[in-house]
Amino acid sequence: MKRLIARFFKTEGGREPVRDFLLGLPGEDRKIVGQDIATVEFGWPVGMPVCRPLGGGLHEIRSTIRDGKVEVRVYVCVEAQVLVLLHGQQGKGRQDADIALARGRQAELRRRSS
Repeated sequence: MKRLIARFFKTEGGREPVRDFLLGLPGEDRKIVGQDIATVEFGWPVGMPVCRPLGGGLHEIRSTIRDGKVEVRVYVCVEAQVLVLLHGQQGKGRQDADIALARGRQAELRRRSS
């Protein structure tokens, strides 16, 4: 039984950035990322190597794709038993900017629900 239910963060304009990110991945890579998200849904709380806390309620789910050559990170938070998928990225090049973007979306989510 799932402990959390994953939902995509939706912008004020109705976009779902993580859904768009995942649809841009090849099918086999998308399946790997989806399995890692499911691992978190069913096994919460989950630690490394799948999920790592970043502080302030933000976590990253890490997936290795393309035969171990590329890391994908999906930044998430948990709100009321919902695993909210905030932002997705490949590689480490913009990691600090991507974490800041995820934190901004997390703050927006909390503002909307208060």
